[in-house]
Amino acid sequence: MRGAPFLPTHMESVLNMVALAKVKTGDKMVDLGSGDGRIVIAFAREGLEAHGYDNNPILVWLSRRKIKRAGLQDRAFIHFQSFWRADLSRFSIVTLFGMSHIMSGLEKKLKKELPLGARVLSNAFRFPNWELADKKGAVLLFENIIRY
Repeated sequence: MRGAPFLPTHMESVLNMVALAKVKTGDKMVDLGSGDGRIVIAFAREGLEAHGYDNNPILVWLSRRKIKRAGLQDRAFIHFQSFWRADLSRFSIVTLFGMSHIMSGLEKKLKKELPLGARVLSNAFRFPNWELADKKGAVLLFENIIRY
């Protein structure tokens, strides 16, 4: 499956993601299709171990450069890999700016891999079978995802 083209998330939406995530001690987050790294950096600034996956080498390089400039190399990491091949089971917070055509497949992947209590924050796009828990601006929060 292919993901969305790079479109930077507005900083207002980034801040809404951080607020809706209700960050707790021990949380680890991942941004699927991390683009220029702004979401990973925002969560790392909150003290979390933050990861991003992107398969665009230029965006991976740019993100890593921004992380280094921000002095966050000890807790912000960008992986040059498709998130479809990544094991997401260690993350309690997932962020994404997807597209309609990937949401069904992504819902299945996340439901299978995420731990109980995980929170998923989507910029604008809904999952076909998950109930919305909260919303702030364009950011949608899905939680209490039951694994199969």
